[in-house]
Amino acid sequence: MTRTIRIGNGQGFWGDSVDAPFRMIQDGPLDYLTLDYLAEVTMSIMQRQKMKAPGRGYATDFVRFMERVFPVIVERGIKIIANAGGVNPQACQKALVETARKLGLSGIKIAIVRGDDILHRLKEFEASGELLANMDTGESLFSKEREILSANVYMPTQAMVDALATGAQIVVTGRGTDPGLVLAPLIHEFGWSTADLLATGTVAGHILECGAQATGGNFTYWDQVPDMVNIGYPIAEVSADGALTITKHEGTGGLVTVDTVSEQLVYEMGDPQNYITPDCVANFASIKLQQSGKDRVAVSGVKGKAKTEFLKVSISYLDGYKATGQLTISGPDAYKKAQKCAELLWGRLAKAGCTYEEQITEYLGVGVCHEGIVETASDAPEVVLRVGVKDHNRQVVDRFGQEIAPLVTSGPPGVTGFAGGRPKPQEIVAYWPALIRQELIKSQVDVVEV
Repeated sequence: MTRTIRIGNGQGFWGDSVDAPFRMIQDGPLDYLTLDYLAEVTMSIMQRQKMKAPGRGYATDFVRFMERVFPVIVERGIKIIANAGGVNPQACQKALVETARKLGLSGIKIAIVRGDDILHRLKEFEASGELLANMDTGESLFSKEREILSANVYMPTQAMVDALATGAQIVVTGRGTDPGLVLAPLIHEFGWSTADLLATGTVAGHILECGAQATGGNFTYWDQVPDMVNIGYPIAEVSADGALTITKHEGTGGLVTVDTVSEQLVYEMGDPQNYITPDCVANFASIKLQQSGKDRVAVSGVKGKAKTEFLKVSISYLDGYKATGQLTISGPDAYKKAQKCAELLWGRLAKAGCTYEEQITEYLGVGVCHEGIVETASDAPEVVLRVGVKDHNRQVVDRFGQEIAPLVTSGPPGVTGFAGGRPKPQEIVAYWPALIRQELIKSQVDVVEV
């Protein structure tokens, strides 16, 4: 009889429910719990934190979560895999060790995976002729001066497998692929190496990676989802032979159906026949889904191809400044009055000599979210005027923020909702996707035993 393991994901992003991963452990059996904290912009935020304080730059929520569950996972033997290390896995590991000792625990191995952060190697790559060309435009990263905040490689999953092989109960990584958090224990437990099995594990990870989006959250038929207050997070039941079922803990809210799983499968999807990861290329068009029971969906037929010779690099850099502000305009002719407010705002800024590289004007409440699809609600009883600017000149962006409040008394009647002070210029963090040859990137696993 083939062996089956249960892998749950209790965190879809940094800011997801703080109780969800705790409930995943509390509400039913698990072998592995994964937690996905990272997005492209998160890495740049963490890099700035680390620059200000060497002990920061990781997901602090993860350490607080571990303080709640450390004794339970030790007692039940649940292994934790999280990309909470951000740009400072060492600091995260240190915080976890201190937490375990504070709780009086011992005999726990905590591993970290390093090697994804290449910010300090950019000059080396430039000198050796690497272009790190933008995947969208083809421009070299080094074609002009840029204030680069972070540069992280989407690491192959093997490093996490190596960490599990040390006997670590907790594995913390920096930037890897989101599906890799689920694929790692499958390779570790079952020795998977064929393209089809690696693709199956990748599909399992993709379904789980956004948490409750696979169990009824953000679902088209939201009004059919039961007990969303107690929505359960997804679990993959996976057997050594590649059998895969998506489910959730019994007694939790939400639902797992072919429709909920299908919607998550197309999340952030480019070419469905070539879903490229550092480990394989998965063909999502080959996937077959079948409702195999209440809140159980069987996933089968997944095909894969060999990995490419490149790794993706996520780079962030400063690209000017932005500011946004809003006012609420109420009463008769609210939409017309909001339009007049916008006309006054931009006219007064132009008179002050302020022009912008980009500016936006939106009228929330008249159909702007689905503009061109729904009819404009020109008779709306209230409208939120939302305005914003972008420019590399910080001074003109700051001047924009000073011109909104005067509309309360020097514009049409019914203007309210100005709170929180003047909008201040904020740095714009831009995204630069690139590729780098796999052989240039090496991973490292560091293990500490408490």
